[in-house]
Amino acid sequence: MKRLSSSPFVADAHGVRQRGRVRPALMWGVVALALVAGGGLWWWNKRAPAQGEQASAGAPGPGGGRAGGGRRGPGGPGGPGGPGAMGAQAQPVSVGVVERRDMRVLISAIGTMNPRATAVVRAKVSGELLRLHFKEGDEVKAGQLLAEIDPRSFQASFNQIQGTLQRDQALLKNAQLDLQRYKELQAQDSIAGQQVDTQAALVRQYQGTVAADQAQADAARLQLSYTRITAPIAGRLGLRQADRGNVVNPSDANGIVTITQVKPIDAVFSVPEAHVGTLARRLAEGRELPVELWDRDLKQQLGRGRLNAVDNSIDIATGTIKAKAAFDNAEGRLFANQFVNVKLEVDRLEQALTVPTTAVQNNYVYLVQEDGTVTQRRIAVGVTDGDRVSVKGELKPGEQVVVDGIDRLREGAKVTVIEPDKVQKVDQAVQDASGQPRGMRNLPPDVRAKLATMNPDERKAYLQKLRAERGGQRNGGSGGSGGNGGSGGNGGNGGNGGNGGNGGNGGNVTAPAAEGSAPAGRSPAPSPGSPQPSPGPAPAAPSAPAAPAAPAAPAAPAPAGR
Repeated sequence: MKRLSSSPFVADAHGVRQRGRVRPALMWGVVALALVAGGGLWWWNKRAPAQGEQASAGAPGPGGGRAGGGRRGPGGPGGPGGPGAMGAQAQPVSVGVVERRDMRVLISAIGTMNPRATAVVRAKVSGELLRLHFKEGDEVKAGQLLAEIDPRSFQASFNQIQGTLQRDQALLKNAQLDLQRYKELQAQDSIAGQQVDTQAALVRQYQGTVAADQAQADAARLQLSYTRITAPIAGRLGLRQADRGNVVNPSDANGIVTITQVKPIDAVFSVPEAHVGTLARRLAEGRELPVELWDRDLKQQLGRGRLNAVDNSIDIATGTIKAKAAFDNAEGRLFANQFVNVKLEVDRLEQALTVPTTAVQNNYVYLVQEDGTVTQRRIAVGVTDGDRVSVKGELKPGEQVVVDGIDRLREGAKVTVIEPDKVQKVDQAVQDASGQPRGMRNLPPDVRAKLATMNPDERKAYLQKLRAERGGQRNGGSGGSGGNGGSGGNGGNGGNGGNGGNGGNGGNVTAPAAEGSAPAGRSPAPSPGSPQPSPGPAPAAPSAPAAPAAPAAPAAPAPAGR
């Protein structure tokens, strides 16, 4: 049996220690280790929010930042910066001026042009069409010769009746002379009175025959005149419905040609019944109500006229009443049955506050202030007249409101005013150079103004360069968070194409226990002079993030006496 030593010192694997001092030293080491671990955990938790704020700031960076607790990753090339970097730039805009002017109160309607008169030119007698004396679409006068029918048969009939008339006229003349002689003989009592009466009756008979012959001759002359077809009214000819050589007759439905009287011409349109009282009162007062005609796209004015009449009843199905306006149509731009947009002026607002129609967005406008910033002003929209609209709000004449570039603005944004004539000039220049519109409205006003100063070759090269830059921005990714590149060991993910600017945000790694050592399962960090590993695909994310390891505890204080 081995005898136990009674010495106060014992030998173990670490050397000779005093038995009574082992327990207090171990206790102090555990306490120190806990304090260090708690301090490290507090420091880590405080550092994590700071990193999140830095990542959200959107500062531009090269992609590979500082090593934040791990080895420095290669990162990506970074990007041009986030949207925050553009906040201080002045946005180019076009402006319009707030003005006071007279505004017309207009009623818009859809109308149809009706000719004053329409005539279908038909043959009044049957016969072969010999000649045509008109061209389709010509303007003709009333009585103008249009066509001729073969007149020979009608001329023969007229000649025959005319011969009969002349014979009967000769018989009448002879009977009248005999009656005159009989009357002289009766006065000498040389002839019986009955013979005189018989001769007088014969004269009256011949007079009747001559009158009948004269009527037949007049009818034959009229039929002969019908072989010359003339225009019944003045107007515009339509398309020819019969050709030379055809046999025409009065029963033809289409006739030879149609004439429409379009100078002047009327427009018929419907007005809501709510305006009937106003229209009737203005017409009764003898006031002239101007009317404008516009084409289907409301881009070209076709004519100006005045309201003539209003119908006497309201259509109960539509709640509208028909109105008619007259137009002189001196230029011949209006046609029968033409579709038109009608604008009827029923009133006029004097010296109303107006802004350009393009400046109004959802009942507000952007007002340009003296310091070069914009502010929203709420308005009440009134009537629209052309390219301006009457408004009510906190606006003053002479102030400037934004009319182009509104979609890029917000309250308090800085702006740079671009002259609108430069923008219009570049739009027209690009369209003239290519022959086709090129969608220049999609470019910012400052770019359009810059293009206005270029020749066609320079403009083409600039547009190609601009297109290439935009394509590179789309392919290069959004680099708004590029400055946070070195936050951890997964920094190599920054080189993955579109996420180049966010290259260094993969840093949930445990801190090394001590400088120059690496945690278990990880390779030591490369020295500054060693080559960096090539970026590769990001490793699969672990199921749960590794908890950060506490930094290495300092060595426990040496026991007393050592």
